[in-house]
Amino acid sequence: MTIGFFDSGIGGLTVLHQALKLLPQEDYLFYADTDHVPYGEKTKEEVRTYILQAVEFIARQNIKALVIACNTATSIVIEELRSRYDFPVLGIEPAVKPAVEQSAGEQQRVLVLATRLTLQEKKYHDLVHRIDPGERVDSLPLPGLVQYAEQLEFSEEKVIPYLQKELAHLNLARYSTVVLGCTHFPYFEDSLRKVFPPGVKFISGSRGTARHLKQLLAARGGMNQCTGNIRFYRSGIEVDDSALLSKYNDLFKRLDEMEEAAAHTEQEN
Repeated sequence: MTIGFFDSGIGGLTVLHQALKLLPQEDYLFYADTDHVPYGEKTKEEVRTYILQAVEFIARQNIKALVIACNTATSIVIEELRSRYDFPVLGIEPAVKPAVEQSAGEQQRVLVLATRLTLQEKKYHDLVHRIDPGERVDSLPLPGLVQYAEQLEFSEEKVIPYLQKELAHLNLARYSTVVLGCTHFPYFEDSLRKVFPPGVKFISGSRGTARHLKQLLAARGGMNQCTGNIRFYRSGIEVDDSALLSKYNDLFKRLDEMEEAAAHTEQEN
């Protein structure tokens, strides 16, 4: 059986990338709702409708678990999905808890970058209220990064001026940790590192979600020895375009390169 992954676009590939490292012998189905991306600037009811339609399609593909690899979708509909289906449904949320924990004792603050819809949802506000009694967490929507990612536009000449404009009202020296609270945002960690002061830590929920998936499958005795095959879908249509599949592989390579660069930077610091 297959593990399903869902996102509004290519952001969920950042979560699948982590799952492939931990569970390389599983088979995967990745569904990007490209007809309706981006979700973060739409209404809650619109997004809910799109998600339910997409997941109904995915559920018919003989999956054994589903990862909602989208912070916005998780915040809106995760509990409803869990009540509808018998297979496990995992979500992802901004990694505020580990960010606050790793910056404990520091005077500096935590900045959460996400979509506007994620930051508006009660689920996010409840999360911050529960784990941030010191009120050290600030939030900022960056919708332009989702659009850049979907356009496969990662050039610093475009991205850095956008980041500088959106962050201009903040004193970046106040932050020790930045939470990448949208699965599209890890693609831009290299540019973000050039905008923030040296030593700032960047964290996302992708790795934790992949670990949770592995633990869940192991507990259920549901781990496979398959081929590591991935089927890609765009709003219900299977992708067989070799050029597009090559772009997906390029995105995985980009993530690998940024992880290596981040590890090197942390060693230097």
